Amino acid sequence: MPHLVMSIDAGTTGITVLVVDPDASVRGRAYSEFQQSYPLPGRVEHDPGEIWEVALGLIEGALARASASAADLAGIGITNQRETVVLWDRSTGRAVAPAIVWQDRRTAPICERLEAQGLGAELRARTGLVVDPYFSATKLLWYLEELDGVRHRAEAGELAFGTIDSWLLYNLTAGAVHCTEPSNASRTMLYSLENHTWDEWILDSLGIPAGLMPDIRPSSGRFGETAPGLLGAEVPISGVAGDQQAASFGQACFEEGMAKNTYGTGSFVLLNTGAEVKRSSHGLLSTAAWDIGEGVQYALEGSIFITGAAVQWLRDGLGVIDKASDAEPLAASVEDAGGTYLVPAFVGLGAPHWDPYARGAYLGITRGTTRAHLARAAVEAMAYQTRDVIDAMTKDAGSPLEELRVDGGASVMNLLCQLQADQLGVVVRRPANLETTALGAAYLAGLAEGVWSSTSDIATHWQAAAEFQPRDRARADESYEKWKQAVERSKGWAEPG
Repeated sequence: MPHLVMSIDAGTTGITVLVVDPDASVRGRAYSEFQQSYPLPGRVEHDPGEIWEVALGLIEGALARASASAADLAGIGITNQRETVVLWDRSTGRAVAPAIVWQDRRTAPICERLEAQGLGAELRARTGLVVDPYFSATKLLWYLEELDGVRHRAEAGELAFGTIDSWLLYNLTAGAVHCTEPSNASRTMLYSLENHTWDEWILDSLGIPAGLMPDIRPSSGRFGETAPGLLGAEVPISGVAGDQQAASFGQACFEEGMAKNTYGTGSFVLLNTGAEVKRSSHGLLSTAAWDIGEGVQYALEGSIFITGAAVQWLRDGLGVIDKASDAEPLAASVEDAGGTYLVPAFVGLGAPHWDPYARGAYLGITRGTTRAHLARAAVEAMAYQTRDVIDAMTKDAGSPLEELRVDGGASVMNLLCQLQADQLGVVVRRPANLETTALGAAYLAGLAEGVWSSTSDIATHWQAAAEFQPRDRARADESYEKWKQAVERSKGWAEPG
């Protein structure tokens, strides 16, 4: 009987494919980066065709490394960079334009227009989101308004819209399935959190043809099967979730009040709020966490746009380090950042500030500032930004955080985890398996196909590899106050338009 589960984790800068067994052990892994495109300041694009081609190649590679075939797979799970949008031709299956990535800020003027039309408050009430270029709706509007012939073709039913999960589902099934699920749908600013459907009022108000939209199904359940001849066997595709919700699932944050932070390109803190939508009054987002067939579960989310990407900037933009792994030893070579603060608002600020016109700032520089201080400031900024979000989160939740589970590439840094514990005043726990995003998608698929019997069964596989206890809070609080001053000076720097 098929007993393995495959997970396709289509992230912002690369794709990981895992093959895992019922013990949640990784049997095979394949990874590849794909091209990032920055055609104009504030614009970030991907080639959807390349994403599919890379994913398909990695599926073959992961199976080979697992000494397995598609016939050994009980199911496939998909997790993906969220908010990034693809628009494609239903007849050819080809994208009509580059994907507009979640980091892209080109739609700031559209967001201002929606606010000026008085739609902001109603959009937030219906979707749990703020009106910001981050989300998918204004990206789709940009396609419809700026690309010749696209609106006409959309209204004629010739085009399909989706986030990256929908794009991969469509290609894996050779066009047979055009679907998404609540966690991704809730990031579009087109989904009703209360009704669990595409919001007709929003579609009408924004002028978006309903025929573009994918069907919404539970996150865990059979979406379809891979197309005959694609992998050598027709494999069920049985789990889908946006990357941050998948990471929360992979971290076994199944109980209300549990929280995780993923340190990736950006950082994303999710707090499980159970079966009830928790509304934020402190700049956070209300979002769907998942639906495993028992109804939608919700979360509060703090979305930080740039954390690990600041390390990439040190490497690729400035040449301060040769490889990302050099960041920690360089940062640890000095006791602190020497009074300097890096605000990595390279694409504006996300939660809890929501300023698309903020820009990066490095403050407090003296003649004694070194590259080590800059590296340290970049690492410290990850911890400060996370505290920004969690301070807001605990105010919304009305109760303090008990622990933070961490994952993502930068969480391997002991320095970062200790700084985070110091800033938050709670224990920070890092799991033995850091591939929690891919693992979460695998769990969703395996749960649907009977590989795991319940979330309680899944939770038994979570193990902490390291724990970091908070230390001197007075010093942490002092440095955090200076951080807040630095953030204020970065705001409103870029000109609108």
